[in-house]
Amino acid sequence: MPVAVTLLYPLLVWLGHGEVEPRMLAGVLVLAALLRIHAMERGKAVRWWLAGALLLAAAAAWDNAWMPLKLYPVLVNAVLLGVFGYSLIAPPSLIERFARMQQPDLPPHAVRYTQRVTQVWCVFFLMNGAIALATALWASPAVWSLYNGGIAYALMGCLFGGEYLVRLRVKRNNG
Repeated sequence: MPVAVTLLYPLLVWLGHGEVEPRMLAGVLVLAALLRIHAMERGKAVRWWLAGALLLAAAAAWDNAWMPLKLYPVLVNAVLLGVFGYSLIAPPSLIERFARMQQPDLPPHAVRYTQRVTQVWCVFFLMNGAIALATALWASPAVWSLYNGGIAYALMGCLFGGEYLVRLRVKRNNG
């Protein structure tokens, strides 16, 4: 349920634009935040994300404005960039942590590879967040919804899939 609300959020904002007051959809953002908080481990990043989501919802409700609702994908990308980026300066990298769940004793080449993948995700979150911001500021509600509710997820899926194929090749070449 939390994932469905999060995935459908851009569609709800687009469908609601001109039909529903923004303060009503601010409730959906609060619901999404509260549903996701129970599904995630409690850490500093979760607190920043939750505070940001609630602040955006409050601003949307207070001013009955669309812009705070459209900034939610920017917040998500900023928090993820922060988490992934911080793991690069306070190792192990996030991708290395995930890899060690399946293979606790990673060889040095795999550690270097996981650091590189973490860097790639940082670039992705930076670029995706910048595009999300641009669509929030300058694009129509339909374009904002298409990018943040479809294209961004497709790009993320392509990055996951592409990284998986590269990982198989790296394992084969170093295995």
